[in-house]
Amino acid sequence: MVMISVSALRGTRFSFFTNNPHPLPQLAIPSRTSIKLNFRSKTFARYAQTQQDRFSSRLQDSIENLPKLVEDIVQTSINTGPRGALRLAQGIQAFLGVGGEWLADVSKSTNSSAGLPTNLQLGLLSPLYLRRLFERMGATYIKLGQFIASAPTLFPPEYVQEFQKCFDRAPAVPFQEIQAILREELGRPIDSVYEYVDPTPIASASIAQVHAARLKGSQDDVVIKVLKPGIKDILMADLNFVYIVARILEFLNPELSRASLVGIVKDIRVSMLEEVDFYKEAANIEAFSRYLEDMGLTRQATAPKVYQHCSTQRILTMERLYGVPLTDLDSISSLVSSPETSLITALNVWFGSLLACETFHADVHAGNLWLLRDGRIGFLDFGIVGRISPQTWTAMELFLGSIATEEYESMASALIEMGATNKDVDVMAFARDLEKIFSSIQDLDTELIVATARDTSTNATAVSANVVVDERQMNALFLDVIRVSESYGLKFPREFALLMKQLLYFDRYTRLLAPNLNMLQDQRISIVSNRRSRYRDSFK
Repeated sequence: MVMISVSALRGTRFSFFTNNPHPLPQLAIPSRTSIKLNFRSKTFARYAQTQQDRFSSRLQDSIENLPKLVEDIVQTSINTGPRGALRLAQGIQAFLGVGGEWLADVSKSTNSSAGLPTNLQLGLLSPLYLRRLFERMGATYIKLGQFIASAPTLFPPEYVQEFQKCFDRAPAVPFQEIQAILREELGRPIDSVYEYVDPTPIASASIAQVHAARLKGSQDDVVIKVLKPGIKDILMADLNFVYIVARILEFLNPELSRASLVGIVKDIRVSMLEEVDFYKEAANIEAFSRYLEDMGLTRQATAPKVYQHCSTQRILTMERLYGVPLTDLDSISSLVSSPETSLITALNVWFGSLLACETFHADVHAGNLWLLRDGRIGFLDFGIVGRISPQTWTAMELFLGSIATEEYESMASALIEMGATNKDVDVMAFARDLEKIFSSIQDLDTELIVATARDTSTNATAVSANVVVDERQMNALFLDVIRVSESYGLKFPREFALLMKQLLYFDRYTRLLAPNLNMLQDQRISIVSNRRSRYRDSFK
């Protein structure tokens, strides 16, 4: 019989007591310290070898990709031409200007005991100063800021919120410059085409401005959308510069390629170049008009007629529509007996276009969606449109249906189907987080502003009303959905963001025109699933 006695773990040693006359040889047991050191040294060696292998692999990839990078930079620089050097000088000037503002703000804050605010700690990369830099850089970067503001699936929420300010009205170009563009594009005197052109613009945005006019001969009232001078060259130079920077960053840090940095820049480039090509916008308008005709909806809705003989890539002459935005309650009530019916018409037309039209209107804010004097819904400005892939729309249908029925588990499943992810998602936990967000929709602050005016001659009082919904609250709600989804590893396509933003616009109109209407459950509203089988083959 052998009896083994084991001492305490620290300083372990084993002694054997036996009745065997031939004792067992003594065993040498290494101490825990020596085992730990040996383990650590082996682990470090394996880690060092892994890092060395990874570095060697990256170095090899970089060497292989270097010629392509150089070729891209050279070709892009050639395409940019001398405009690139000018824009670089303007960029340095803008950088120094905003940098001076930042330094002035830092000097003020250093006297405070509270320390530097986060905005100042981040320098020119903070949302505030980056937005100011974009505004100083001009039209391209303002449009880029608008893209950031409209793409919460791609950018952090604090940047999305700050860049909402890039949607403010841009300064107008002098009418003499607009006249020069019209003469150049028409190739003949302006008064041979238009009876008159109003020198005061109706609207001015970052890339274009709009003037009222009347056609010669037909006497049709029209509007002329004119691309601002030099915008396309500036846009090309700026976007090429942004592309080169993205390529260099991905070359230096291959991890950025996982975030598809260059892919995002290419998406921005395509989107922005489409907006400065009025042939594309004219095609979008005509596609929407064909959809209305094919669906027999021309008595319910319309888009402006395009006058091709006086439209080019830089000018777009369209029928002038007369009406009021869907947020003008008083004017709407004077035009139709049931504002709710008009809203339902707008919803049905827009939902139907998601599948039955080549593109859908992706910017239905109040300036672009009107109730016309004849009672029809007018869709204006087709510079921003979206396209739905079959997979995204299938998931989007489930998502919309689950919002209507408040089935948050189905909502979570739909978002998981729509978003790209490489890890497992806890559906039930995701659903609980979504329920918390959507329960806050009813808490959005909606302010009804009522204005009165008295006519002193008749003693009559006119009353007008309008609705004000805090835009930041609307964006915050959407950003919450994106933020929670991303916390579960989901990344959504841009078309999802476009769709969601339009639904939030329609939610605003519903609060004003039909407060008791549930736009996703009401039987009078046909979400496109009812027509889906009819058009499915067109989208394969």
